[in-house]
Amino acid sequence: MGLISYQEVAFRLFLALLFGGIVGFERESQNRPAGFRTHILVSVGSALVMLVSAYGFSGGLIDFGVKVDPSRIAAQVVTGVGFLGAGTILRHGNTVIGLTTAATLWLVSGIGLAVGIGFYLGAALATLAVLISLIMLRGMDSYFARKRCLRRLWVKGIYQPGLLGRVGGVLGELGIFVVKVDFGEAQFIENLQENVVTIDFVLKLPSRFDTPDFLQKLAVLEGIIGVGWEGDELLENPAG
Repeated sequence: MGLISYQEVAFRLFLALLFGGIVGFERESQNRPAGFRTHILVSVGSALVMLVSAYGFSGGLIDFGVKVDPSRIAAQVVTGVGFLGAGTILRHGNTVIGLTTAATLWLVSGIGLAVGIGFYLGAALATLAVLISLIMLRGMDSYFARKRCLRRLWVKGIYQPGLLGRVGGVLGELGIFVVKVDFGEAQFIENLQENVVTIDFVLKLPSRFDTPDFLQKLAVLEGIIGVGWEGDELLENPAG
């Protein structure tokens, strides 16, 4: 194959799998829509496209005087990943979620392209930068939320139509603004024989706010299993 050995091809694809898997594992641990396998596929696919683009046309075409630009095929990866990332972005009212996951998919494709062309240092440093941004700087979200009088609320309930609407009704009734909504992955609970989901809200609370009354109103809603603030124990609904 052109100017590269099969061993080098295998090494580059494996390295792309490793770097993509590292980023994907972090997204998977946060229950994001694109997780471990998706990031691996994007990274390995990008590396393969780069390999084909750089080395797959180094044969007879050049001998006939045809100029081959190895960047043209690889450039289409950016467009393709853009459409893929758009599928992870969801909008709930005035709140948009999934932007970080879409950005990691885009960046992982760049990491795959770098590995595919042999720019290992750049790929490794980019992977490290992503981990620093996603893990080490995650606590800054909570810090800025506290500075803006924001609080995180966890709502655990049976995964059914209308669940978010019932919670939103209580929030609207009390004049609470929803800044951000994140949905966890629904999980089947044996003792309930139901799929249960955890919803994470970032809320902007009014100046005068009765926290116990608010939690109690949520806890008694149909389908709610428990509610609580971040770091606090859940207030359970005896009726489920």
